[in-house]
Amino acid sequence: MRMGRRIGLTLAAVTLAIPAWAQFGPRTPQMNGIWHPVVGAGAVYEMSAHDGSKNEMEIAVVGTEKVDGQDGYWIEMTFQDPRGGSGAMKTLTVMGGPNPGAKRMIMQMNGQAFEMPINSSRMSGQARSAGKDLSKGGGERVGTETITTPAGTFECEHYRTADPPSDVWVSAKISPWGLVKTQGKDSNMVLTRVITGAKTKITGPVQPFDPMKMMQQGQHP
Repeated sequence: MRMGRRIGLTLAAVTLAIPAWAQFGPRTPQMNGIWHPVVGAGAVYEMSAHDGSKNEMEIAVVGTEKVDGQDGYWIEMTFQDPRGGSGAMKTLTVMGGPNPGAKRMIMQMNGQAFEMPINSSRMSGQARSAGKDLSKGGGERVGTETITTPAGTFECEHYRTADPPSDVWVSAKISPWGLVKTQGKDSNMVLTRVITGAKTKITGPVQPFDPMKMMQQGQHP
């Protein structure tokens, strides 16, 4: 029964981790900034909710790939989810061309990697909105300000978004979204460390995510 229990735990972890992607993915206001992908570069953030809870998230550019003639970048997020444990997700993100968005999504939980479908209505909605570039009309520019964080002091452009309401401070020195600090209705985020030489934490082999198949495997001793 050990194999079945392990498969069951992985299935549960993957299922529970999907809301984490919805929270941390590029479509959320925290990921609106200046699109500046540099392979190997990234940042670590402390995210604090207004109820006092805190989480750390790492986001980095770990590769590049052409998609229908457009430049796509593998954006990887590493996080700690209170229910699903530590995990990593990466999406192949295209910001140019007629169909910008997330084209592929791979997630690793409990040492197992899965390619997640993005053709459901929920995932398709996220894929169609891979994050607004505030410097291209995604928000109202407030001005230039100097912001000090645990990662250092940065000269930032301050933008304000209306949907949902949030203030965002961005610097072109930070990849991939330029984010230095955000303040929103429900949570805040601050840059704590800049990453160089980032490599993917998803080691594979990558399998298609099939919950029914996993449940069937879990029934065998």
